[in-house]
Order: sequence, then structure tokens, then C-alpha cells
Amino acid sequence: MDYGSSNPEARQGIPLNRARSLGTSFRRNSFNSSVDQPPQTDHDAETESVSEAGDIGDRALYSNRFSDSERFSLSLDRALENGGIIAPIPENIFLQSYGFRGRESATFNTTAVSSVPPPGEENVVHSEDTKQESKRKLSKLLEYVTCLVHLAVFGILGVLTRYGLQKLFGPENANVTSNETILYPDLPSNMVGSFLMGWWGVVFKGDISDISDYLAIGLTTGYLGSLTTFSGWNQKMLDLSVDGHWLFAILGFLIGLFLVAYSIIFGIETAKGFRWILRRKDISCSWCCKVDSYKRHIAAMMGFSLILILLWSVSGSLLDKDFSRGKGAELWVGCLVGPVGVWVRWFLARLNGRGVGRWKWVPIGTLIANVSAACVMAALATVKKAVKTERVETVASGMQLGLLGCLSTVSTFVAEFNAMRLSEEPWRAYAYAALTMVISFGFGILIYSVPVWAKGLNE
Repeated sequence: MDYGSSNPEARQGIPLNRARSLGTSFRRNSFNSSVDQPPQTDHDAETESVSEAGDIGDRALYSNRFSDSERFSLSLDRALENGGIIAPIPENIFLQSYGFRGRESATFNTTAVSSVPPPGEENVVHSEDTKQESKRKLSKLLEYVTCLVHLAVFGILGVLTRYGLQKLFGPENANVTSNETILYPDLPSNMVGSFLMGWWGVVFKGDISDISDYLAIGLTTGYLGSLTTFSGWNQKMLDLSVDGHWLFAILGFLIGLFLVAYSIIFGIETAKGFRWILRRKDISCSWCCKVDSYKRHIAAMMGFSLILILLWSVSGSLLDKDFSRGKGAELWVGCLVGPVGVWVRWFLARLNGRGVGRWKWVPIGTLIANVSAACVMAALATVKKAVKTERVETVASGMQLGLLGCLSTVSTFVAEFNAMRLSEEPWRAYAYAALTMVISFGFGILIYSVPVWAKGLNE
């Protein structure tokens, strides 16, 4: 079944590697318009694309929000719908490369493009357009503030959802997951987040960005990145190894990777099917209120700021209440510190696609975020074993749930894994997964397992 464009011309397509090269070159021009870049080969273009498939952090702001070329390059899975043939690059990408903005170019047609102002009026028209554009755009500071607020709000919602799924599938209710088996407590949230990444981070990311680029960042980097956690996954495998269940620990990594990898594939395929149904029914999101003006951006920023203040206020009051009662308040600690983890991960994502030499294909930012979070979580687990007090348990568990759970991510990791798997060198996907897991687990053994064995903390 063809889920692609309904336009007959779209089925003609262009070669996959050529399309990736074009998409990447447009994105590089938007990020570094003032710097001459050396020509890229098709292999270099694909290498950079798969390394940036999950997130590019605050580099997105350098191009005044996402461009159509970036959405094109991020949705690598669409490129393989018809055996390696993809639809031609949308016309508005070329319009944008000649100075037209993405949303404005959508309203241009061939007549408008061919219309030329009378001699002597070019400067006047350009001046008026520049004034209108300057009124519409946010300043760089406001763009950062808006991104950080969106990331914080959706990050807290991700923590709440992950905690809820832990309780729902844990021994207290469904009894599907536990700390003693390879079905670790964060497995349901990692699978759900990976599935939704296929929807919001691959197939419908461009549509969400048309409504609001900050909403796209909030949903993918903020919510899905915080809903899923690699550090929690790694820590549970370390717990199994400490108890001597080495086979379970290895199987936990292999089966966990299998499940999240197929979750994003299932998400992509179902999203493609849903998009096909929408096109057959001629349903579009034109009715959605787009945040495409200065006033709407300010209103959205203020609205999300109020939501963030409310979430932090409620979390702080509940933390004080539960802490004084001596009850576990790790959830509220996690909600308070979770946004910090999201912000750090978002800034680290700027390193994706900026590797050196043969390692350029490795998403360095995501790798650093996952490994560092796994190491710090292992250190906190060691502290909890050594200092067995209720306050230390609550604070350390809250930091693990919020700060480190949000700093690490599986949804972005599996999006990068899937893009590499579909590239011309699929071995990179498995090498990247092995690199992340081996480094995290190896450091975890040194930080957590060895001290526990040496000091007898597991008795």
C-alpha cells in the first residue's frame, strides 16, 4: 500500500542518497549561511543525516526555527517507502534557499515568483518585507526562553507519565514488570515513548512544526525524551549483575533493544497508515491555530510559563507535605529537577552530526547524555546502598527519576538507531547501540557493582 504523496509526480522520486545529500546541504546552508562549506559527497551527507536523526538541540534556533529541508532530512523512514525511492524535494525548499521563509513560500505559486517589482521599487519592497519580518520574529533571547519553557513543561509531564507507567505495570497493579526480571520497570515507558517517536518525531514532525516549532521540540525532546530513560534501563541491568544474574542482564539489554526498535517501527507504520487515511478523507490540520506571529509566540510562551510555575508550585508543596510525613516523595523531587536534565540534554544534542573523521556518524551529544546519566545514576545507587536513611533514599531516588531520567533518553536513541539501520551502512546502528550499552554498563560496574561487592553493601 502506498502511503506516500497523492501527487502522481511524487511517485517518480529521486535516488535516496541524492535526496539525503540535497536535504543535508540545504540544512547546512541554513545553519552556516555565512561560512563556506566544502562540497559533500553522498556518503558524507548520509553520515550527517543519520547522526542528526534524533535531535540537533539549540542549533535549530540558528536557522530561525525548523526549515522544511530539516523536516525532510529527519524523516528518513519516508525515503524507503518505495524501495529506496522518495518524492522530490518540495518546491518551497528551493524557494527558501533563495531567501523566502518556509511558511511564506507555501503561499507562493509560479505566477507570484515570476512577478518582479517595477524598476526602482525593489529596495522599497525589500525594506517593507524586512520590517514585517522583524516584527514577526522573536529575539534570540526570547527564542531560547520559549524553548526552555516548553522543554521544562513537557519534561515534567514526561516524568509524571513514566512514573505512572511504572506503577501501572509494576507489582502493585498489573505485575508485568519488576526489579528482579529482564522486564525492568521502565520498559513500558520506553516502548510507549519509542512508539510515539515514530508518530511525532518522524512521520508527523513536519505537521507539528507547521503549528509550532516549539511544540515539536517540546513533544519530542521534552516529553518523549523524558518519558523514556536509558539510565534507568542500564541501572536495572546493573542491579541484576550485582545479584549474580549476568545472563538476565545481557538478555535485558538485547530484548530491551529489540522491543524499543520494533516499537518505533510499529509507530512509523501506523502513523503512515493514519496519514494515508487522512489524505483519502481529505482531512488536513488547516483548522489548527498556528503559532506563526509575534503575538501568538508571546502568548504561547506566557501560557507555558504559567503552566510551568503551576507544576513547580504543586510539586514543591506536595514535596514539603510528603517529606514531613516521612512518606516517599521522590516523584515531586523528580518533577522539580527533571527540567534541568532536559535542558542539559537539549544543549548536548548540538554535538550530534559534529563528530570527527570516521566517527562523524556517531550522535556524540546523545551518547554523552546517556553515558553520563547512567554513570551518575550508578553513583547515586551506590550512595543509597552505603547510606541507608529515608531522606537520602528520597532525594537520591528523586534525582534518579527526574534529573537523570530526563538527561538520558531512549526515544532519541532509538530514532538514531532506526535511521542508521535504514542507511546504506546498517552495521552502524548495532555498533552505536553496542557502544552506548557497553560503555554505560562497563562504567556502571566500576562505579556501582565493584563497591557493592567490595564493601558487602548488598547484604
